Amino acid sequence: MRILLVEDEESLRKVISLNLTLEGYEVVSTDDGRKAIELSESQHFDLLILDIMLPNVSGYDICEKVRLFNAKVGIIFISAKDTSDDRIKGLKLGGDDYLTKPFNLEELLLRVNALIKRTSLIEKTSEVVADKYVFGDNTIDFLTFEAHGTANHIYMLTKKESLLLKLLIDRKNQVVSR
Repeated sequence: MRILLVEDEESLRKVISLNLTLEGYEVVSTDDGRKAIELSESQHFDLLILDIMLPNVSGYDICEKVRLFNAKVGIIFISAKDTSDDRIKGLKLGGDDYLTKPFNLEELLLRVNALIKRTSLIEKTSEVVADKYVFGDNTIDFLTFEAHGTANHIYMLTKKESLLLKLLIDRKNQVVSR
């Protein structure tokens, strides 16, 4: 199981990384939000642990970007921001859990174990995400980036347009922030 740890405080990052490694996880860590997005797009991770206040890109922004192309990966926020509004925002953006600093390391490890078990169980039992979405006489094919409209018009979509449509379809009846 692979974990991406994004924390800008070096001593905390080293302690968490060491303990996760001792638990048997492969840990990739960074202190930069942009680098975290690059890593999450180019590699497979089973879990992301994100600080919110990071240089360049916030943990909230990382979560939003990751959720555009990966709805299944587990995300845990760790942050010094401890208001209920901060926790609610993190969970609304797609986070699965939120721990405020300072936190008990054993509690973090237990939450990591529980979330990885839950997400791997969901992956084993869930159906493959549909490659096509049909509504009325319209069809969107997420593999070929084609949309078939009325009167058999075919529209070619960009990858970003396709991902945006997929996000909106996955979050039907929910408000999606920019």
